[in-house]
Amino acid sequence: MTGNAIGIRKRERKRLLVGLCFISPWLIGLILFQLYPILSSFYYSMTNFNLFQPPEWVGFGNYAEMVRDEKVWLSLYNTLFMAVFGLFPHLAFALAIALLLNKNVRGQSVYRTIYFLPTLVPTVAATLLWMWLLNAQYGLINELLGRIGLPQPVWLLDPLWTKPSLIMMGFWGTGTTTIMYLAALQEVPKLYYEAAEIDGANAWHKFRHITLPAISPMTLFHVIMGLIGALQLFTQGYVFTEGNGQAMGGPENSLLFFAIYLYQTAFSFLKMGYASAMAWLLFLLVFLLTVVVFKTSARWVYYGGER
Repeated sequence: MTGNAIGIRKRERKRLLVGLCFISPWLIGLILFQLYPILSSFYYSMTNFNLFQPPEWVGFGNYAEMVRDEKVWLSLYNTLFMAVFGLFPHLAFALAIALLLNKNVRGQSVYRTIYFLPTLVPTVAATLLWMWLLNAQYGLINELLGRIGLPQPVWLLDPLWTKPSLIMMGFWGTGTTTIMYLAALQEVPKLYYEAAEIDGANAWHKFRHITLPAISPMTLFHVIMGLIGALQLFTQGYVFTEGNGQAMGGPENSLLFFAIYLYQTAFSFLKMGYASAMAWLLFLLVFLLTVVVFKTSARWVYYGGER
């Protein structure tokens, strides 16, 4: 081997060491705060562990217990209810507002700013505000409903209305989704609309056959992120019940979402092994739904450049 080749190898080794030094903080963080907790939770999911006694190995016992646990099924139902009946109305609402904000009208930037402002309010503060608005005795919403002669539901105490209350509250925080839809709408070439108008297309035809396909990648992104967020729904349900002086899970456990039951299992019942198994079930559910959405997206998502 020549001296020149040895010199090149030394320089490459030195550059490798320098590179490893630069990324070492990220690597250490990844190992300590992500990989280790993930692997630990899988181990604890196979044990009975209450934080104060050594873990007791039970194999897949926690997973078998989940099948028999009625609260697991109830919390899954509540969570999937919110994922289906909460996500898609919110997306439709955000798209409708984005279409309005995309109109070339005077003061357009002011309207966009005003609509986005509620998104800046922290989730806990927004939830407390909505608890006041939805209060059956002195809430503003029931006051307005009463004045126009409509029924006044007991939003926070009636199991039939607790989940619709949360869905209604979700419209408050669609500002980010709207702004992203607005950015996607502005990327649609106007040439398509002009060509469609020449062919006699009306507003619905242009929306159905040009706008929706053109922004379908953005819709896919929102569906994926929305599903993940809905399956991990926690803060709103927790504040709704705790702030209203109710037991965790709300009236008749109508707000017992999977993440809330997981939290309750871990930190109220101290069943860390069982809670770890629940966390892995949630991970598998999110993974499977994400794969299903991606697999089916080829039928309705259009990417520029595709034939």
